[in-house]
Amino acid sequence: MLTLDDQLVDVSLVDLLHDADGLRTVEGGTPGEKVAIIEFLLAICYASGTYPESAAQWPAWVDQKDALRPAAQWLAQRPESEVWDLFHPVEPLGQNAMLAPYLDEHGAGPAQLVIERVGDYNQFFDHHHLEHPSPLSVAAAFRAMLTQHVYGPAGRARISGKATLGATITNLAAARLGTRIRVIALGDTLGETLRLNLAPVNGPCGELNRTWTVGTKRREFTSKPKGRAVAGPADLHSYLGRSILLRPTPDGEFVDRVLLGAGEILSLTDEHMQDAVYAARADGSRRPLWASATRAVWRQAHALYAAVAEARSQAGGNDGGTLYRRLALFPAEDVAPEPGQQPARRIDLWAVGLVAKQTTAIAWVDGTFPFAPGLEARLYLASYRGSEIAEHVAGALYKAAFAAWRVAYPNPKPADKSNQIARFDARSQHWAATQEPFDVLMEETTLGEDVRALLLEYAETVALTARRFLAECLDPLPRSAQGAKARAAALRRFDEELASPKAPAELRGEPA
Repeated sequence: MLTLDDQLVDVSLVDLLHDADGLRTVEGGTPGEKVAIIEFLLAICYASGTYPESAAQWPAWVDQKDALRPAAQWLAQRPESEVWDLFHPVEPLGQNAMLAPYLDEHGAGPAQLVIERVGDYNQFFDHHHLEHPSPLSVAAAFRAMLTQHVYGPAGRARISGKATLGATITNLAAARLGTRIRVIALGDTLGETLRLNLAPVNGPCGELNRTWTVGTKRREFTSKPKGRAVAGPADLHSYLGRSILLRPTPDGEFVDRVLLGAGEILSLTDEHMQDAVYAARADGSRRPLWASATRAVWRQAHALYAAVAEARSQAGGNDGGTLYRRLALFPAEDVAPEPGQQPARRIDLWAVGLVAKQTTAIAWVDGTFPFAPGLEARLYLASYRGSEIAEHVAGALYKAAFAAWRVAYPNPKPADKSNQIARFDARSQHWAATQEPFDVLMEETTLGEDVRALLLEYAETVALTARRFLAECLDPLPRSAQGAKARAAALRRFDEELASPKAPAELRGEPA
């Protein structure tokens, strides 16, 4: 855990919840690991009955610094019969003890537990790295296990169903958050972060999924299962998306062998995705915002602000049913009235997703976007126009690269076209360099600065930087008449695209 003075400390779950406002955040090796830990803490809070009574109470409840202590007390008073032991022979925490007879023979090295290290799950490939006996610390194994439950990608497990619990144990479904962006509201402390993300509960909370063989009746592995109904938020946030069993070293300090197979499948509805924002797909359908290797999260940040703005503008009562409806419950008067001042209440919206290609995890993507109650409309304008400006500049760069290609390669082979254009295409440099000015744009908007003036400055910075990247891509052209003509054609096309009436007004030096 990270303390308020930026010191890393190890604390128990009980102390963590009791002193949550003395800690800044949880720590993890990846964004997904941090999300998985927060998910587990939310599940404990719900299971203990620690959440706001109503949407109307929620804004004030978020500021109650002792509001999470009942969860710590509940956890400290668990009966002896309720085992919280990672290596218990019958009720291992977060695991499926039915795998025990097969662990030694069919298990693999602990690398299989770590999403970023396992690679393709397919059991028919040669995976020597998964047999490596190098042990994993107990703490690291616990965090990796939580991450697997929440983010594990779909595919085939290395475990054989014929020799274990049934044929379908080898078919891994994508875990609950494996196919979408998860948005978490971040406060100044871990306690505030948890309270911001705890919602009122209408109906039962459900039980904490402490171990596979206790409580909820779980699936078998003899046939393809249907998703089971969610029993409540405690069940949702602690569901066991994988069947996992860990083997400890003799000293109990490390994990040296792991067995991993299919876990539970939930039947999810919009009610179970309170943080989701929706985006259009190429075919026109809409789905919860997803992670992409080619489209950075910040390019979709406007969807978060739009969700809050829509919730605030809705007539009538606010039921607090989604994260964005609850954020809209904060009064707009909390916003700092003078430009340059910090708002009275500052919340960051942290968006996290896993990019996976079939069964292989490619990369974690995340972005943190500032939010202040009442500023959502201005933040939406800044983020939407900022993304639109960057998109137009990227399009101009490609058209400029195409213009250079047409001159530099007058008689190209069709098969060579893509690689030849790529020589002059500066879009990758542009996208990598644009996130920083976009972050500055959003930060200064949160401080109450004039959005239109900020967008003009942002557009100028992005355009000048992109033109420089284009010029650098054109530098390898031969110092000949044809090379000079290709360079001039590309720069001219770029400038024309930015000056076009179809370009965002800010790129022409005009406020929108």
